[in-house]
Amino acid sequence: MTQADPFLVKLDRARTASKRLATVTTTQKNAALEAIAVELENGVDEVVEANAKDLQRGAENGIGEGLLDRLRLDAERLRGLAAAVRDVIALPDPVGQVVRGSTLGNGIAISQVRVPFGVVGAIYEARPNVTVDIAALALKSGNGAVLRGGSAAEHSNRVLVSLIQRAVTRAGLDGEAVQTIDEFGREGAARLMRARGYIDVLIPRGSAGLISTVVNESTVPVIETGSGIVHVYVDGSADEEMAVSVVKNAKTHRPSVCNAAETLLVHRDAAERLLPRLANELIGAGVELSGDDAARAAADGVLAADDETWATEHHALEMGVKVVESLDEALAHIERYSTRHTEAIVTQDYANAERFLAEVDSAVVMVNASTRFTDGGEFGFGAEVGISTQKLHARGPMGLPELTSTKWLVRGAGQIR
Repeated sequence: MTQADPFLVKLDRARTASKRLATVTTTQKNAALEAIAVELENGVDEVVEANAKDLQRGAENGIGEGLLDRLRLDAERLRGLAAAVRDVIALPDPVGQVVRGSTLGNGIAISQVRVPFGVVGAIYEARPNVTVDIAALALKSGNGAVLRGGSAAEHSNRVLVSLIQRAVTRAGLDGEAVQTIDEFGREGAARLMRARGYIDVLIPRGSAGLISTVVNESTVPVIETGSGIVHVYVDGSADEEMAVSVVKNAKTHRPSVCNAAETLLVHRDAAERLLPRLANELIGAGVELSGDDAARAAADGVLAADDETWATEHHALEMGVKVVESLDEALAHIERYSTRHTEAIVTQDYANAERFLAEVDSAVVMVNASTRFTDGGEFGFGAEVGISTQKLHARGPMGLPELTSTKWLVRGAGQIR
């Protein structure tokens, strides 16, 4: 008798569980989510202990402060994850929602309703919070989840998935709906990309290299999330206090995440007036600035930039600074270097604000607000699956509706064509 492939066994269990999950009530799903939140609160010591092993190995492997920050789970962050799960409980269940419908002239009633995808696969790295976020959103939207969280967070993810499975089972649902394939390593990730028939959609989160690999090599449909070469453009009319507040928050609030600003563009008319203070505030906060000749002439402490400066997502307290002659030049720079994630303008000019909103082709475009607000939680989605930078199906922060497809229901009374 041939021994079953343990990798496919896990995927098959997730698919079987997802079929059951697709038909359970909102009340049942919410009870499972509450059980997950309770397990996270009660399991703080267990998770933190496992996370410490990952942090130690990460430090020994020199993965960098940015990734270490993403990897870190402490009591406060776990409380935040539990709160995010409860936020998902409070959100409307998308399954069964009617998107549109009508009654034809012959009396046939048609309606388009939201349905789960089935099984959502996710490949991500050094982000154990994503394990909880995706599991919670998948369960609420009636999907199974197969997670490849990477070796950097293997201890943390193993404990988190165990807690989630235990909680879902205790709530009376099938805990096999959430699976981790971390034990299969890189080969597991490669097989997940080819698991058509088991995985309905695959979502990568992580570095530009990881996302590119998944997009280019997967035979499973992919929702592309993006790296964040994020720009803040300070217009000539910008208010000084607003510009300093927005730029400093966008860069320094949490520099390791994808919605942190990487490039500061300053209009020539604002450079002499604002750039010295902007640079002083950023450098004072520990930011290493690299700029063009005009930026270096306008502010002290700015290093020389090169072409790589504008094309790099630093994940750290580093930032490029460029002085531009016009809004047109700012838009051209963003068009060339943007990863289509988030861009912001700081301005008091209504026409420039509206033009920026209309012409910048990114998932999220902001006026007079920090780019750090590009986030599912901040947008009111509870947790988020990721921030999609593609243009099909989902774009921007992805919440519950983005984890559903639709189908048409047709009700007749014997009509024929």
